[in-house]
Amino acid sequence: MKCRELHKVYSYTLPLALYILFGIIRSFVPMSIWRKKSVEGDICLITGAGSGIGRQIAINFAEQGADLVLWDVDSAGNKETAQLVRKFGVNVWTYTCDVSNRQKVYTLAQRVKDEAGTVTILVNNAGIVSGSYFLDLSDEKIMKTMGVNTMAHFWTLRAFLPDMIKNNQGHVVTVSSLVGEGGIGGMSDYSASKCAVKGLHESILRELHMYKSNVKCTVVCPYTVNTGMFNGISVKYQFLLPFITPEYVGEKVVQAVLTDTDTLYLPPYIFIAVFLMHSLPTNVQLAIENLLNANEAMKSFVGKR
Repeated sequence: MKCRELHKVYSYTLPLALYILFGIIRSFVPMSIWRKKSVEGDICLITGAGSGIGRQIAINFAEQGADLVLWDVDSAGNKETAQLVRKFGVNVWTYTCDVSNRQKVYTLAQRVKDEAGTVTILVNNAGIVSGSYFLDLSDEKIMKTMGVNTMAHFWTLRAFLPDMIKNNQGHVVTVSSLVGEGGIGGMSDYSASKCAVKGLHESILRELHMYKSNVKCTVVCPYTVNTGMFNGISVKYQFLLPFITPEYVGEKVVQAVLTDTDTLYLPPYIFIAVFLMHSLPTNVQLAIENLLNANEAMKSFVGKR
């Protein structure tokens, strides 16, 4: 009896130890040298494709030969992205869409299936920032932030994930944020929306594992990206951790998809901040934030006009 129990424990602990070892080794090896899958001929739908991170993700997927379905509320910006990616010789379809509108998402999703085909890569990237402290937020701002940044993920997943599961092929990318790991002053609605989609990603990933599905998931947690969305914010000692560029994020997101990376922190060393966020006592966290002027940074917020 004891031998059987020992064998059972051994059969579980050995694979677990190997997974941990593999994870540790992989975390220190640059994604650029990992084995990569091909996405040539895949149909990749990107929300918020008209500028910033979405545009750069589109360019990098086009370089890999993926056909693109571009969604954005900004029709002009979406067309500009389409012009930039067509030079790679891929097929491109553009649609104007307010992703917070559930019925609009479902209607356009059916059009995409009829006109472009089955989506195999879904990038939920669209996002907005209200830039207001909690007591200054209107109900409308809260609902719009949650609608675009969070609920849109539910609508697109419900529209496209069933086909991926049925075909046992696909990849879902969730663009969250560093503040999806914990709140910061002046970003209550934004932080809540990004925490929510990170939780959604983790739940979907586990359900896919339960189904033994080959559909993959990646969540992206970047530090502040220089897209204009956070124009005006002021943080002390910013030279220690400067804003990252959308070009950098776009390249790394596509690398993460090609290597089936499930969690992507950008820059990678920002994971130290995440570790401290979950490890240090609250009063210590607040002292560090006071030193960096973190909770006052949004007072000078201008945003993207």
